[in-house]
Amino acid sequence: MKHYESIIIGHVTMDHDTDYLGNETTAIGGAVIYSSASAYALGHKVAAVTKINPADKERLTYFTIPGEDLYAIEAESSCTMENQYFTADKERRKCACASVGTPFTIDDIPEGIDAEVYHFAGLLYGDFTSEMIKDAAKLGKVAVDVQALLRHVNLEDHSMFFEDWADKKEVLPYIDFLKTDAAEAEILTGLSDRYEAAKLLYSWGAKEVIITHNTEVIVYDGKDFCAVPIRARNLSGRTGRGDTTFAAYYTERLTHSIKDSLLYATATVSNKMETPGPYKATRADVEKYIDEFYADVK
Repeated sequence: MKHYESIIIGHVTMDHDTDYLGNETTAIGGAVIYSSASAYALGHKVAAVTKINPADKERLTYFTIPGEDLYAIEAESSCTMENQYFTADKERRKCACASVGTPFTIDDIPEGIDAEVYHFAGLLYGDFTSEMIKDAAKLGKVAVDVQALLRHVNLEDHSMFFEDWADKKEVLPYIDFLKTDAAEAEILTGLSDRYEAAKLLYSWGAKEVIITHNTEVIVYDGKDFCAVPIRARNLSGRTGRGDTTFAAYYTERLTHSIKDSLLYATATVSNKMETPGPYKATRADVEKYIDEFYADVK
């Protein structure tokens, strides 16, 4: 049996982006790429499980983890996104999905591997079922990025919209690490105060709640809040912010305190946001960044 700290499951997408000035670019996307990159950069042993149409196999070259730890399953369809950004900080955007990836099942986790954490790094509602999350909880800890449970596709015009997760109160007790951003937390709870939203999500069963914001990342474990500011010097690598943070946090959390794990995760994402693409630095680079920009937090 090959053991990993985390098995990260999700689709790779090719994003066709238009910025607020009208400039068009094409970039690789997908939580599975950004999440696996940050955890690997910090020295953690992680696997990625993805589904992809054979015609899109070039996308797999963007993974930073060793090839032996990438499990790519041939599928009928891959995921392709279109993003239009309305502000320089990319906080306001309109998204469309030109192609929806083939959904995952618990049987897509290859035989012969296991992990301490099973990370659901989806892109759209339907990537996973609630039953798959429950089944994974029988195998180990569960980490869920709630994006794939809130973001839906209108099959008529391919536009995307957010809708509350109907099964949230049933499934949250199975989740050890729950990640949302501030907007998603408000959709789930109806609360604009992300600290109060974290309390409510914990009360519904999630064991540790991680909420990202453009100014900080917070964690709540039912006892205390921990918050660390984001200190990126520019936003050229804004895409993948939450994914980078989440995997860095929970893989560190397996052996470290909440405070230390969040410090490393937030320093990792701050450093990553200064360069487009998945994070390709090392743990030593993160520690240097902490020494330079987080001396007051240590």
